[in-house]
Amino acid sequence: MRIGVPKEIKNHEYRVGLTPESVAELVANGHELFVETQAGAGIGAADDIYETAGAKILATASEVFETAEMIVKVKEPQAVERAMLKPGQILYTYLHLAPDPEQTKDLVDSGAVCIAYETVTDDQGGLPLLKPMSQVAGRMSVQAGATALEKAHGGRGVLMGGVPGVAPAKVVVVGGGVVGFNAAQMAVGMHADVTILDRNPATLEKLSNHFEASAKVVYSTKAALADLVAEADLVVGAVLVPGAAAPKLVTRDMLKTMQPGAVLVDVAIDQGGCFETSKATTHADPTYVVDEVVHYCVANMPGAVARTSTYALNNATLHHAVKIANKGWKQALKDDAHLKNGLNVCEGKITCEPVANDLGYEYVAADSFLN
Repeated sequence: MRIGVPKEIKNHEYRVGLTPESVAELVANGHELFVETQAGAGIGAADDIYETAGAKILATASEVFETAEMIVKVKEPQAVERAMLKPGQILYTYLHLAPDPEQTKDLVDSGAVCIAYETVTDDQGGLPLLKPMSQVAGRMSVQAGATALEKAHGGRGVLMGGVPGVAPAKVVVVGGGVVGFNAAQMAVGMHADVTILDRNPATLEKLSNHFEASAKVVYSTKAALADLVAEADLVVGAVLVPGAAAPKLVTRDMLKTMQPGAVLVDVAIDQGGCFETSKATTHADPTYVVDEVVHYCVANMPGAVARTSTYALNNATLHHAVKIANKGWKQALKDDAHLKNGLNVCEGKITCEPVANDLGYEYVAADSFLN
């Protein structure tokens, strides 16, 4: 199969769809790899490293899209990239369609076969291709929040761990999944006063057993959330409904009760955000203020630590990329129900039920394309 890797063009996105090592693995499986020049510059992988791995370097994204049968990316295709997709071409990347009707329409119109990392599942009911970036984003959320809390960045001027005689920052993590767990780990490590909210009893027990006295674990109700948000210095939004838009848990009314200079970090922003006042930002201009509360809502947080993120992502995505390339997408999806769950758009139809429900499309089961 001819596999293409274009350079990412989203604002301050430095990751790349395939590392040189991943390219070498696909070449060893008998496939042709085409990489846009400088695609790997953000992770320190120059064109000659990709050539050594067996790829051919192409000058433009349009050449990559024209040549490849499968496109491997990191972030959702931007409008100019969506215009280059062809009927039947495979797109393998993060999509996050539920809050993005324009992208969804373009992908439907393209006739491409679009497999989204974020809805591929595993035997444990997890999202293994989303997990590594959730780990990165969870850890970065506290790092970003700590910076935003500094007075020079508009925050309250609170040090996360405090100092002897001065209380540490109060950190509230909304959601105890992969993002929330990693955010809490970082906040606890910085000696903050940490509270984690979740509604799953098993998750609450797991968190309580792990953190013991170093973090408080609270069953999430609207009243509990409102009380904790009002006192928080930093709130991390870490809520996920697979494939669907995130619920708006922190309302504008709650915002008005918060302390001036408090910080919200919305890690759910790729799925529309879990704060009512959230809107996507970029690394170039990461924060804005509503009701004296600083909002950090960067939609590609892991892009800032591109080398770590790219290698972590490839560790999860390469296995499936090899299967798709070796077998073709139909046979690969037939053979692997978890990979089949990643099919979001296929030949003009929506094959992910939460996306169809959120955006008003007819849902067509993936199996109808696999006969």
